[in-house]
Amino acid sequence: MPKPVDIARSRQFVRSAVLPPAPPRTRGAGDADSVDEALQAGKAQAAVVGSELVSFATNVAPQWRQDLINCSLFAQLWAKAEVADPTRIFDWYDAYFGALQQLGWMVQDQGFAVYVETSQNFSAHEAILKVAEGLLMPSMGSLALVKTTLDALASMDQGSPFITLFSRESQQASTARFQISLAEQSADGGLTVALMAFGLEAKTTLTQVLFFKSLASQATLRHCSGKVSINTSLLEALRPDLSEQLKEHARSFIRKLPSKLLQPRAPT
Repeated sequence: MPKPVDIARSRQFVRSAVLPPAPPRTRGAGDADSVDEALQAGKAQAAVVGSELVSFATNVAPQWRQDLINCSLFAQLWAKAEVADPTRIFDWYDAYFGALQQLGWMVQDQGFAVYVETSQNFSAHEAILKVAEGLLMPSMGSLALVKTTLDALASMDQGSPFITLFSRESQQASTARFQISLAEQSADGGLTVALMAFGLEAKTTLTQVLFFKSLASQATLRHCSGKVSINTSLLEALRPDLSEQLKEHARSFIRKLPSKLLQPRAPT
């Protein structure tokens, strides 16, 4: 069970955090800004937030969407500051989950299981969907949104700002760590996040990690997944502090996907 979290301690945690500096803006970065769109109610949306792919069901209010994006980015940056070596995947995850708990995420299970591939070939895309299916079924709508978000990234050029950002933050030579989450809002206003965390180690250099393929014997994927409830009162209290801490990082670490890519496709 996670430790109880109080507002004063969490606020101090956020305010005193020393995060890694934002990377310098590069030429052409403004092109990514031009496709960024506002978070909107009643619309399925998704964003690349560092090494996390975050999707939002239509019923999640825009302010909660922004809050959850900020939580994801803060936890990643905190973990990066705590564990600078990118090959220490699971030490990084210890710091990442610890930060989320301080932000009001009631994370329960943090244990990673080895993904067992039953064929000779390994496909990261297929493995992710199998993990998602186990977590999200029987909600076909939730599973479809995760799949549509992955398909949206698959349709992009490798040089797109979305792929560039995700690759920069998730992979390092033959190792990678990345997260996929889906946020939903209940009728009573509560928030839940289906969170999937992955660690991938391969015997070859990784490219476009979400769609990496190899022989099963050449790759090991570990995953941790669960439904996380959010302490919304704490999240509201931390909102200004999180925004202040991340004001220099947002442009370099957050890219909202064009919502037109997430529209349900007509059957063929």
